Amino acid sequence: MQLTRRLLIAATTAALALTGLPALAQDPIVIKFSHVVAPDTPKGKGADKFKELAEKYTEGKVKVEVYPNSQLYKDKEELEALQLGAVQMLAPSLAKFGPLGVGDFEVFDLPYIFKDTAALRRVTEGEVGKTLLAKLELKGIKGLAYWDNGFKIMTGNRPLVNVDDFLGMKMRIQSSKMLEAQFSALGAVPQVMAFSEVYQAMQTGVVDGSENTPSNVYTQKMHEVQKNATVSNHGYIGYAVIVNKAFWDGLPEDIRAQLDKAMAEATTYANSVSEADNAKALQQIRDAGTTEVHDQTPEERAAWVKALEPVYAEMESRIGKETIDTVRDATQ
Repeated sequence: MQLTRRLLIAATTAALALTGLPALAQDPIVIKFSHVVAPDTPKGKGADKFKELAEKYTEGKVKVEVYPNSQLYKDKEELEALQLGAVQMLAPSLAKFGPLGVGDFEVFDLPYIFKDTAALRRVTEGEVGKTLLAKLELKGIKGLAYWDNGFKIMTGNRPLVNVDDFLGMKMRIQSSKMLEAQFSALGAVPQVMAFSEVYQAMQTGVVDGSENTPSNVYTQKMHEVQKNATVSNHGYIGYAVIVNKAFWDGLPEDIRAQLDKAMAEATTYANSVSEADNAKALQQIRDAGTTEVHDQTPEERAAWVKALEPVYAEMESRIGKETIDTVRDATQ
């Protein structure tokens, strides 16, 4: 209740500010871009690049204020803040839209749904990606772009090469029915745990392993407490850059066009940063010598794909069979 009241006050203040825009044309339009990660991450760098380009292309008519590290709102608060107009722009992970009643986005979490980056791009830069973003509009949200975090690797305190290697392994996951089903299908025991607690849990044996992008594994020093890693690229972590729809629709058409241009360039930049950071981090994990890194063979991949296929049927009721089939067709 207290959070909602605070957001309503903020939203009212934002609305009052917007009503003054025509009379105070010399004042810049302010876009508050809130996110929950550090500035030196791909998302953080992408947000800063968007700020730079948006202010450049609008010649100062727009001012972008970037708030990293949950300075304004935490993970669970930010979507409500956006819908109420307390902030104008976010870049939440795609898994965050399920609680809004838009479960279609969980399709991005399906194991091996994307065989490589080219297949991913056919979705995020194609009609399927646009159709998915359009589903957010009924929630007062306008989707602008998809930003990568990257593809995931498996880490563990023992080799994870064959499907049987997962049997009984306590694998850390973020809260997700999809990831719970994934690890259950592999015979592992999924353990929901906050990201900040994972290193110590691995160190003390509370969990045996996890999955994440190489950049997250390396920056969180998980490679220091995990003896083995498999470069499986089995799952994808991504974000959707979104804005408050009423705010976006209320902008002058020429300003929207300039912001679209800035977002397109910032997206290319953020995704290139993600790719470079993950490649560098994977090499740093190899070089550190604390983790034996195994590159998955085509035969091993095929065995994992077969073991994980039941997850698709299990998740049809959450995502929708049509959405799954459409994405699969688009990746071919």
